[in-house]
Amino acid sequence: MASATRAPNGTPAGTPANPPSNPIVIIPARMASTRLPGKPLADIAGAPMIVQCWRRAMEAGIGPVLVAAAEPEIVAAVEAAGGRAVLTRPDHPSGSDRIFEALRLIDPDGRHDAVVNVQGDLPTVETETVRAAFSPLAQAAVDIATLAVPIAREEERTDPNVVKAVLELAPGDRVGRALYFTRATAPTGEGPLYHHIGLYAYRRAALERFVGLPPSVLEQRERLEQLRALAAGMRIDAAVVDAVPLGVDTPADLERARAILAGRA
Repeated sequence: MASATRAPNGTPAGTPANPPSNPIVIIPARMASTRLPGKPLADIAGAPMIVQCWRRAMEAGIGPVLVAAAEPEIVAAVEAAGGRAVLTRPDHPSGSDRIFEALRLIDPDGRHDAVVNVQGDLPTVETETVRAAFSPLAQAAVDIATLAVPIAREEERTDPNVVKAVLELAPGDRVGRALYFTRATAPTGEGPLYHHIGLYAYRRAALERFVGLPPSVLEQRERLEQLRALAAGMRIDAAVVDAVPLGVDTPADLERARAILAGRA
């Protein structure tokens, strides 16, 4: 059988396009952190980390940027820098729940048709990476978009802390359908493995459906929230990027971020 003709982004030619017309970027943030308490307000190059994350999201140019904060001091820090933030319930079980509450608070009429969820601990994330997470939503069949990076270090192939995205991805393609996510080494056989990056973009209807679903059996077994969407028949596509963005989870990560952003406005 002849292979399908593919568009430049790796999607089969002829796939219906339905890109969101009015997306918003929402950054969930909370002060509680086991390894680095209060990290949203940690100083990085003269600004709180959450402000640096807001700046990176603004630079991506996808749409307006909102911080969904669990505490009023985060709201105050963002607003002092000229950004927009909204106070949400402190007891949300996940960032997805927090961004959905924020979306309903600031846009009850449903004007924004897609949401990009940028984590609040990615102060050095590249703007191209944020844009890449949004790009798979250009195809009508995709409910949720995310990112993956080819695994280069041998030890990461078997590390359960490195979540693997099992993608249907032809050689040379940069966007593929996610069939599963796992902490195990998968798939087997020759070929690349992909490190999943937890930066998501949702069609609004998909986000609303997702947060209303009960946890799935495999989600609870693997401790991976995205498996809930797959179990419900939702489609997740992943864009392949070249590097894992630095997530600030420890004091050492914080020092790395400070070094990267030293001298940057």
